[in-house]
Amino acid sequence: MEVVDKKKLDCYQTLISFLNFAHQKLLQAEVASPRLDAEILMADNLAISRTELMTYPERLLTHVEADNFLAKIERRALREPVSHITGVKEFWSLEFSVNKKVLIPRPETEILVDQCLKALGRNSSPARILDLGSGSGILAIVLAKEFPHSKITAIEKSTLEVARKNALRHFVDDQVCFISADLMKIDWQGPYHLIVSNPPYIKSEELIKCMPEVQQYEPTEALDGGPDGLDYYRFIVPMALEKLEDGGLLGLEISHTQADPVVALMESSYGYQNIQVFQDYSGFDRVVLACKRNKNG
Repeated sequence: MEVVDKKKLDCYQTLISFLNFAHQKLLQAEVASPRLDAEILMADNLAISRTELMTYPERLLTHVEADNFLAKIERRALREPVSHITGVKEFWSLEFSVNKKVLIPRPETEILVDQCLKALGRNSSPARILDLGSGSGILAIVLAKEFPHSKITAIEKSTLEVARKNALRHFVDDQVCFISADLMKIDWQGPYHLIVSNPPYIKSEELIKCMPEVQQYEPTEALDGGPDGLDYYRFIVPMALEKLEDGGLLGLEISHTQADPVVALMESSYGYQNIQVFQDYSGFDRVVLACKRNKNG
């Protein structure tokens, strides 16, 4: 990877010149969104908004600012995710801390939150919620903020450092109980009004086909769903029936190819009703919701 000769820094003194240079460098590195990434990294570097970047395009960068920005661009050119470089990722209009130990939040996961809120009703107050495979804590924390009277249990096999930091950051640490455990090996307790999960769902053999940002920098255990990507669903779907109260809601994020098999798992359990599939912003299947049948009806 070509490194900028510090003697040539005078060629890139202004903010806009550095952005143009970074754009070209990231373009050559086959980064999917070179201009956007350059702007995000520059805004982070200068601790200003992206809007402010365009307000003062002729601003001169100090040598420290220039060196720091170029270091960030070198990391991004090696395909390190922007969120790992900045340490944060926006989700549900909130900023969350992230690092290489947790999955970076995806915009598609907002569909899961949104559909759960619609199904329950924003004015409802589910007393107990379970988040399976909490990662950075985004689902538990957003649901805690949306349902301030609810108590959320969040189970995560890997480190809870990031999730707990995010709960403190958003003032819901008193609402969310994080448990360090394998969701397949722990008693979930219950009953719950809502169970949500964005489990690992990529087929094991397809992990090598993922983009470098995913392959090289994100935790494999948060991605690998087994030979057909369905290992976690096979466990979660029947277990949730035991842990949901009658009429309780199960919400799952899925791969765009998994709607049919996940729906089939729910139907074969003979305990779910009102099974629905929802699409993401690109029109792909992304979320499955179902209610637990009432014993008396």
